[in-house]
Formats: sequence, structure tokens, C-alpha cells
Amino acid sequence: MKDLYAVIGHPVEHSLSPKIHAMFAVQTGQNIAYEKRLAPLDGFAATVRAFISEGGCGANVTLPFKLEAYDLADEVSERARHARAANTLRFAAGRIYADNTDGVGLVRDIKTNLGVDLEGKRVLLMGAGGAARGVLLPLLEARPAILVIANRTVEKAMQLARSNQHHHLAAHTVLSGVGFSDLAGQRFDVVINATSSSLSDELPPLPDDLFATGALAYDMMYGKGLTSFLSYAQAQNVAQLADGLGMLVEQAAESFLIWRGLRPDTQPVMLALRKG
Repeated sequence: MKDLYAVIGHPVEHSLSPKIHAMFAVQTGQNIAYEKRLAPLDGFAATVRAFISEGGCGANVTLPFKLEAYDLADEVSERARHARAANTLRFAAGRIYADNTDGVGLVRDIKTNLGVDLEGKRVLLMGAGGAARGVLLPLLEARPAILVIANRTVEKAMQLARSNQHHHLAAHTVLSGVGFSDLAGQRFDVVINATSSSLSDELPPLPDDLFATGALAYDMMYGKGLTSFLSYAQAQNVAQLADGLGMLVEQAAESFLIWRGLRPDTQPVMLALRKG
């Protein structure tokens, strides 16, 4: 009997998670089955409970259910509590444990795969929604000198910055929340797009001198070709461009570790996915 896992979302058809976890399982010799489960927009909790009753051991949760996944849990990790959102659930002894592996996936992709050290750097995080919240704590852990959160609704960015200013991890970082118009004249070493703008092929209103020499432009979205944000960065002659595929694989490896107690090697999986 294989241990059963799934990714639960709406939509879920596009998810690469089954492919990723199948490669992890082969690589580590773990006997698991991993499938996609489409949950109705008003039926996430029922879908999870049905999956548990079928013997489900754990699940990844994708949009739009990460907040509900957090609320459903009996026990949550610090990083899930901080984000108030969960993308990884583990089911054991009738209890649901929730974690959030998005931030650690992002930081590991930037530091390990892309070779960019965040310590002492000037970092811009675009967006103040769930995706930004999910990665803020691990970003602060990486000790940038400056971390600016920019958002169309300025109040949301300021609120997110304020609520984290007194976290012990923020001791090494000047943290602030601003609107996009406030970015004029500032330059950043790392710019991360955590908005959903790339889904609609739009671009937040960014000034032209945003990127420092040798900067990294990172879009959490991924797909065929460059996103609108990465096209913009390329036109600005940004040194290094990256989409969110590495983050996806790294957060999946962290989920696998939570479920199975061992971390797979992400490099061959990323290579296989890039080849398509």
C-alpha cells in the first residue's frame, strides 16, 4: 500500500506538484502516491476530511485555500502562524498539523540555487497579500539591511511592515511599507514580485531606476517564457532574472521533509521540469 498525498486547490489541473513529488519518491525510495484534488470553492474543509477518511497522510494546499487550511488545523508551525496561511498539511492521529513552506522555498532558491546572499542587501518585496505574508519571516531571517514592502494599497503594506517591526528577526533589518510611487530614487539589489500581476500580464507602476548594478529580479510566478515583470526587468538590463519554478520545487522538498523525514535533491527535478 502506498501512502497517499495530494495537492488541493481550485483550479488544480495545472499543478506540477504530482510530477515533482513522483520524482522525489523515486529518488528517495519512498512508497507514496500523490494526486490532484479539485475542491469546490465552498467545500475545502469537506474535501480535506474526505481525503483523510480515504487514508490521506498529508496535502499541499494551493490557491485559494491557504487561509482556510490554516484555520482548519489543530496545530500550526511558527511560520504558518506568522503568515496566517498554510500550504502544507500533515494528518496523524486524528489531528491536522499545518505549516507554510513557501518562504523557506523562496529563500533557499535565491541563496542556494541562484547563489545570491541576502544578508546586508537592499530587498524590495512587491505585494502585501498572502504570498508576501508567507515569505516575510524567512526573508527577515536572511538578514537583509533594508526590506521594503510596496503595494498598490499603501495601508496594507504599512500594516504588514508595522506588524513585523517588533519581531526579533527584524532587529537587523530596516523594514518599511510604501506605495509604488514612493519607490522613486530608491535602488534595490533584489526585487521580488509577490503580486498576482503576472497572472494578468500586468505590471505594477514601477520607476525605471529601481535596480542596482548586479541586481536580481525574481517573480514568484512561473510559466512558459518571461512574465511581464521579468520582461520589464530584462529591458532595464537587470543582471539576473528568475521565475518561481525553483521556489515551487524547494517548497515541495520542504513539504516532503515534513511528511517523510528526509529532504530530496532538488537539482535534478528542476532540470527535468525546465526541459519540460
